[in-house]
Amino acid sequence: MYIDDTAYKSLEIDKINKIIAKKCRSEIGEMVAENIKPAHDMTELKARQSLFSSVERYRDKNGDLPWTSGLVSVAFYLEYAEENGLLSGEELLKIRVLLALAGKIKARLYEEKENYCEFALLLRELRDFEDETEMLSVIDEDAHLYDCASEKLAQIRDKMRGLKDTIRRKAHAILNEPSVSVLLQERVLALRNGRYVFLVRQDAMPLFPGSVVDRSGSGNSVYMEPRSLMTANNEYSKLYGEEMVEETRIFREFTAKLIKRKNAILAAENVMGTIDLFYALSEMMRIYKWRLPELSDKAKFSLVRARHPLLGEKSVPIEIKCGDDFRILVITGPNTGGKTVALKTAGVCAYFAWLGFPIPAGEGSQIGNITEIFTDIGDEQSIEQSLSTFSAHIMRISGILNKITSSSLVMLDELGAGTDPEEGAALGIAILDWLREKGALVLATTHHNPIKRYALATDKIETASVEFDITTLSPTYKILVGIPGRSNAILIAGKLGMKRTIINRAQKAINGHEVSMEDLIGELQEKRTKLEYEIEAAAKSRKETEKLERSYEAKIKSLEEKRDDIIAKADKKAVSIIKNAEESAKALIKNMEDAESEAKARRELEKKRSHFHKIEDIATKREEKIEKANSIAATTHTLTEGDTVTLIGTNKTATVVECNGKKARIRAGVAEIEVPITKLKLSEQKKQETPKGRIYISRPKDVPSSIMVRGMTIDEAMPIVEQYLDRAYCAGYDTVTVIHGRGEGILRREVQDLCKRLPYIKEHNLGGPHEGGYGVTVVKFKR
Repeated sequence: MYIDDTAYKSLEIDKINKIIAKKCRSEIGEMVAENIKPAHDMTELKARQSLFSSVERYRDKNGDLPWTSGLVSVAFYLEYAEENGLLSGEELLKIRVLLALAGKIKARLYEEKENYCEFALLLRELRDFEDETEMLSVIDEDAHLYDCASEKLAQIRDKMRGLKDTIRRKAHAILNEPSVSVLLQERVLALRNGRYVFLVRQDAMPLFPGSVVDRSGSGNSVYMEPRSLMTANNEYSKLYGEEMVEETRIFREFTAKLIKRKNAILAAENVMGTIDLFYALSEMMRIYKWRLPELSDKAKFSLVRARHPLLGEKSVPIEIKCGDDFRILVITGPNTGGKTVALKTAGVCAYFAWLGFPIPAGEGSQIGNITEIFTDIGDEQSIEQSLSTFSAHIMRISGILNKITSSSLVMLDELGAGTDPEEGAALGIAILDWLREKGALVLATTHHNPIKRYALATDKIETASVEFDITTLSPTYKILVGIPGRSNAILIAGKLGMKRTIINRAQKAINGHEVSMEDLIGELQEKRTKLEYEIEAAAKSRKETEKLERSYEAKIKSLEEKRDDIIAKADKKAVSIIKNAEESAKALIKNMEDAESEAKARRELEKKRSHFHKIEDIATKREEKIEKANSIAATTHTLTEGDTVTLIGTNKTATVVECNGKKARIRAGVAEIEVPITKLKLSEQKKQETPKGRIYISRPKDVPSSIMVRGMTIDEAMPIVEQYLDRAYCAGYDTVTVIHGRGEGILRREVQDLCKRLPYIKEHNLGGPHEGGYGVTVVKFKR
């Protein structure tokens, strides 16, 4: 997008940028906020918006990316260092802080790149600075070099420490001499100009055995070097000079290496600034309810509850759009009614949307492919150029007309003003007609009735007005599309105390046609206002009805689920009772001693068994019917790759890998299985993003290879076993063991029945002689 300087200034972009910059945590974030340019095309814009959205999703889930305080721009330091070849310790320390943070952020982005593929845009700009960070680690927090910075520096400082101890011992001896100590202002050894000295009283200077090195700030005392310390001081001063030379050499060496990586460092600084800017924009969303707009490839915009950021809390949200049914919107109405604010709000939203930023508007706002923004807003008269207000406007509009395209957004404030009303209106109509032929997107404001009539009667042009409360003489700032506005100049003058006779004369002076036009507009506005209030009331009533409908549907669904759950539990209990009775009957028959009685009992059991099987079949069919009713098969949804689903009867989610008619291949953890879609229902989780066709689902941790439920009741054990099998399957086990004990076999049968129902279990068998025999069930999963 292109925006010329005049439009940039008239929309007051700099002031809004400063509001965003104040939310940044560092000066580099502020610099990026104030200097960022709009995207070149829709592809770049979508990439910017996707990157910001990814960072927001990461922050919602994991908190802020790594950050540190005290971050400053190092660009100037590096520019200056290219000239003189030397960075100071303080400057190097600031560069180290930046590079260390860059390393932390790069590591975090790399960890999450599979989950947020847009992070690759930032990773491309972040180089490896491990060597430079290690190199600069020899600088302490006070910007001084550690002894380990070089072997020579360590040797020099070691000698200096030894010599310093010698000087201190000698100085202590001097302080203990009464003849000398009485001459001192303070009994303290000081370092002045690289030499150890004493602070001597001014009047005692001729008596002190030594030479003057410096004077105190007050002038009442002098710093003097004792003769006994001169030799040691000379040696110390020499070492001090060698230390400075070695430190400078090390700093120059560091500087040279950093200059070689100047471009990479500046790129990293820009990434740090971008991340800080994203933090500021997130704050704007949180505090001021800014929102990311939807993007459209068509040159258009539609703003919902848009506010001008510079008006603060007193701003009134507006709804304004252009580009779908009409390409030009002419806004009319009284002065101070909000016409110019509406133009600026639309321009600000379009510009910030093309930065890839959230905009000061609500959810559902849309910004299209707007490639240029031009404005003619405000009084541009110039004394130096001998230009009147009208002339300045004409020169500005002429320049705009030479640059526009069909995807330009042009905003013209007070079209046709500043000259004879009849000629101004005619010129305004001609300009709008020319812009209509070019297909540009135009917002214009005017007071001229001929322009209003032209807009009402011309295709692809729509009129709008800013609502005005006549009783309070104050604007409501609401934009009414489809109805031109009244200027209300005579009415306002009368309300503000203008003499009645003058008002009457003014009304008589107006052409009769113009009077009827104003009256017509007033009547239309009254009807429009009344109609809108009725529409709002109807919409509110509809929302309440829909809310009640959703509430009743939820209650009905809840009751149906409870009913199905009660029936399912009853069926399971009935089947369990039947199986227990069958097992007990078998045990009694086995213990009969009379062969004839045993045969008779077996015949009776077989008769009853067919009845038992009917009951089991009824229960099974009822369960399958309930499952199907709750599954995807009962909905209009078509399964697609990446859908998140839940296996009915479990609480475990999986991701659809492939769908083949009535069956779907799903993945949970590392395992894939094919199941009927009647066994699946849509999960409430969002569709999984699967970059490069891969699905990443975290494995459950600390899942053992077996579970012990021996001694538990069925009600206690079965939920535990079912949950364990889900987790073990997702953890990637091929085989696990359920330890249920021998007992009467009731718990064993329940476990095995569960294994039959779970679609991801391939087979289940009793344990072998060395595995626990009848006391365990070995479960093998499908892979």
